[in-house]
Amino acid sequence: LTDPRQDPHAREIHPRQLALLRSADLLVRVGLDHEPWLGRALRAVAPPAHDLDCSRAVALLGTETPRLRADSRPHVHAFGNTHYWLDPENARPLTAHIQEILGRLVPAERAAFEANRARFLARLDAGLARWKERLRPHAGSRVVVVHDTWPYFARRFELVITAAVEEKPGVPPSPAYLGLLMERMRATGVRVVVAEPGAPAALLRRIAGGTGARVVTLAPSVGSDPEATDYLALFDVNVDRLAAALASR
Repeated sequence: LTDPRQDPHAREIHPRQLALLRSADLLVRVGLDHEPWLGRALRAVAPPAHDLDCSRAVALLGTETPRLRADSRPHVHAFGNTHYWLDPENARPLTAHIQEILGRLVPAERAAFEANRARFLARLDAGLARWKERLRPHAGSRVVVVHDTWPYFARRFELVITAAVEEKPGVPPSPAYLGLLMERMRATGVRVVVAEPGAPAALLRRIAGGTGARVVTLAPSVGSDPEATDYLALFDVNVDRLAAALASR
């Protein structure tokens, strides 16, 4: 229903998406407040018979990124951080959840679903070994993120997120906050800023120019970058880019 190159938190639903929802047997969603527009869409059509909220399959993190000061304004991620697929270990319970409901929907294909998942997990295990080895020299490295997308990724690969450019998820930084952030980056020696496609270029240039940090653009989801063509490629791309940025500090 969504274009991975667009902000998943804010989009308008169109007649084509409503038609897809109306004809679907199964809806798979990220859950929490990741797709606030989806509730409006489901009120406009008869919802699918099976609605799979994948957030119930994993242990969720809160908004873990440290904040430089208190802020009570509304924000996305109010119910927990929604980017749980960026811990590759979460693919195990997620695919188990999806396989189980597909097996109930199409019992004749249950064995095929199980075999497909087994092949995927074998490739995932090989990928995990490769990604951990690539980032092992950078364990404990500190980074700043633009949006609060990366706590699951950072936890899995032993990285430390010291702050976010956004004052709260989805809330742009004020001039005062940005000044405080850059002062903190200079004082603590943070030299890598993790951005995503579509992040404000002028803002990133200002941070890089004011701190000497290197900006690296990672892919938050499959399809959000031309090289992130599937789930395993998503981690290949992100791990390689981040390791290169950390090595050049």
